[in-house]
Amino acid sequence: MQTTNHILMIRPVNFKFNEQTAGNNKFQVASAERNVQAQALQEFDGFVSMLRKNEVDVTVVDDTLQPETPDSVFPNNWVSFHEDGSVFLYPMFSENRRQERRHEILDGLKDKFLVSHISDISFYEQQYAFLEGTGSMVLDRINKIAYACLSVRTDEEVLNNFCMLTGYQPVSFQAVDGSKFPIYHTNVMMCVGDKFAVICMESIPDPEEKEKVALSLINSGKEIIELSLEQMNRFAGNMLQVANNKGESLLVMSEQAYLSLNAEQLAKLEKHSRIIYAPIYTIEKNGGGSARCMLAEIHLPVK
Repeated sequence: MQTTNHILMIRPVNFKFNEQTAGNNKFQVASAERNVQAQALQEFDGFVSMLRKNEVDVTVVDDTLQPETPDSVFPNNWVSFHEDGSVFLYPMFSENRRQERRHEILDGLKDKFLVSHISDISFYEQQYAFLEGTGSMVLDRINKIAYACLSVRTDEEVLNNFCMLTGYQPVSFQAVDGSKFPIYHTNVMMCVGDKFAVICMESIPDPEEKEKVALSLINSGKEIIELSLEQMNRFAGNMLQVANNKGESLLVMSEQAYLSLNAEQLAKLEKHSRIIYAPIYTIEKNGGGSARCMLAEIHLPVK
């Protein structure tokens, strides 16, 4: 299944601009405001409430003050959960993000979900090679395809190793923003749903790579909905399709992303899913990530 109605989210206790990630995340902008944590917490709680009102099963785990993990609100980068019961732990670029990998979180999930084995590939950090989970990869779980724009945070060797372990087929490419700077995570420029894909094709400069990605999406039965660079910069690529407890398909995004879309794009998306969104401007600005980054989908079998 491409979607699940089980989501893991981490409630922040010390959210702030992370200087260790800012060098290669051009979506990240430091806020002059002093109450960033309080605002982020309000946005987080509102986001969780919105998801639960739409009958999505959300497991919320509180972050801890120590060690210091300012980006813990983005758990999809360090862990992914799969239908066969496997859990993957990933190598992270920033040292303070490596502390986000908390085994007690996984232990807590075992009360409800079946975990067959944990594959920890974080050892690649020793080789200065990284793959930041479903930030670095956008997974077509139905067709077992892993889309990845290569960057300092997304290493091709680690990507290929993940694919070898899981049976996924890698589709790697280069993607850049309007200033030709490499895009740090694939999930800010594309989203793959069960029957559609949202993607900023404009960010892929090489015509052959652009065609390769497009053909892969078309051949796997996806309707392609293109974004502009401006829409990508407003996190319109950072969406996630989920299911609710009634089996209804929902497309989750931020308010900023939703407001950037035009009527034609919205009509195409609404053929596939009901759109839900929340205001998370403080998190987006200071963290350089949006709604999808905050959601770690739990595809594990339920006990």
